[in-house]
Amino acid sequence: MDALGNRIVVVAFDGWNDAGEAASGVIEVLREGSDYELVHSVDPEQYFDYQYTRPSSKMDATGHRELRWPEAALWRPSEPPTDGSPEFWLLTGVEPARTWQAFANEFIDVALRDDVTGFLTLGAMLSDVPHTRPISIFAASSNEQVREALSVERSLYEGPVGILSVFEHFAEQAGIPTASLWASVPHYVATAAPSPKATLALLDRLHELTGVDVPRERLRTEAATWEVSIDAAAADDEEMTEYIHQLERTRDTWDSPEASGDAIAQAFERYLRRRGDGPGDHKR
Repeated sequence: MDALGNRIVVVAFDGWNDAGEAASGVIEVLREGSDYELVHSVDPEQYFDYQYTRPSSKMDATGHRELRWPEAALWRPSEPPTDGSPEFWLLTGVEPARTWQAFANEFIDVALRDDVTGFLTLGAMLSDVPHTRPISIFAASSNEQVREALSVERSLYEGPVGILSVFEHFAEQAGIPTASLWASVPHYVATAAPSPKATLALLDRLHELTGVDVPRERLRTEAATWEVSIDAAAADDEEMTEYIHQLERTRDTWDSPEASGDAIAQAFERYLRRRGDGPGDHKR
């Protein structure tokens, strides 16, 4: 794991980067498995549009009303791992509405101060894929050393980007290597969020890249239940059933020995262009 070092910031944001809440679900699982302490949080007045991301109210234990503002924060484990495995820091919150360059650089300055060695961004997108097959994960990096060390792709996407691409761009400029993982979530189950199967696929790929084994037995059960629930919903809809079969045939073609990694990457890029938004130097 020398490519990203031993102090890695795992990044996921709520918003369009997070279909099926798959990426933010990874952060939730990681936080459940360890204690974390706050390193840095931003001033919401600088970065959020409250008409787009509204504050919420909640009653505290004493019956007094509290206002909770949109936030984005960096967290570190209270106790670093003792087995020599990489240390995951977590950067999460709501995708900002403005001043993205300042937003990214504020966190990157903290990362430089605290000797962070790598950034690993997580995202998920709605795609033309079947829920009955393994969730596809597109792994990429604009950093040649990272690509060679981790055997991940280089995306040739050109077009509009999200906040994850901005982080990757400025982190690389600051000398911190980056990689990214994107899950493809079946678009026809968009209302069935969260999608634990996509979260599980991201965690499995995270384990492959970093060697950090996060307990995910509960998530496997939830993923199986999710898939069964989609099966049941589609069973009474002949049109939906046939559409899923079409997606399965396409996916099986991708997974055949004749299909290349380039072909799969090209299909990913075509999806991004259809959406009109994407991940910058990588995907999105």
